[in-house]
Amino acid sequence: MSTSTAKPVTNRLIETLPANDRKRLLALSEPVDLVFADILCEPNQPFRHVYFPLTGFISLVVSVGTHPPLEMGLIGNEGMLGATLVLGVNNVPLRGVVQGTGAALRVTAPAFRRELRNSPALHQGLSRYLYVLMAQLAQTSACTRFHEVEARLARWLLLTHDRAHADHFHLTHQYLADMLGVRRSGITIAAGSLQQRNLIEYTRGDIRILDRVGLEGVACECYAAVVEDYARVMAPGGVND
Repeated sequence: MSTSTAKPVTNRLIETLPANDRKRLLALSEPVDLVFADILCEPNQPFRHVYFPLTGFISLVVSVGTHPPLEMGLIGNEGMLGATLVLGVNNVPLRGVVQGTGAALRVTAPAFRRELRNSPALHQGLSRYLYVLMAQLAQTSACTRFHEVEARLARWLLLTHDRAHADHFHLTHQYLADMLGVRRSGITIAAGSLQQRNLIEYTRGDIRILDRVGLEGVACECYAAVVEDYARVMAPGGVND
């Protein structure tokens, strides 16, 4: 998925680190471009790099048999790909696929593991983020099972809007259908309904968010739950401080 040009942003996990820890981690990092549909990691393979998105974002997807991959989570500049390394397990749990083109910082897995040992603040921050990510995965599973396509599409568009840092994206009905695990016809009907209410504009794969507040009103409660989890757990003075 491509996005319109957006102003540079920082990675929120890195920004929360103490100055010395942040300086060390940035010294280990290299800037990279995230290219739509690039696969960054595969399940049951060792991590080679971890990624801290800045303006791009990454889907966590799972495959079952011959079915299309199903999206379970999204990672933007609020998080990172590779947080499970904090558990001491080097294997990848879910495929990481670039969904939004943009910039990221990349660190080799060995260098990142060393920094985890040297930085209690990084270890604590990632432990909290991993909790948030696990909650997102569980929420997505429940959402896929219990909620209607239109509400799920609104949720997905809001999550994407948060990470794209732009009001405009390009994607196809088939791509949305695969990510949400529904038929293409269901996406066509749901997107048409959102457009009729002037919440989005959708023309030949180009989506523009017109009314974010209205879109939040249509989305299922899963969107608010994910946002609130992050704010509650990741904020200074959050859970267990």
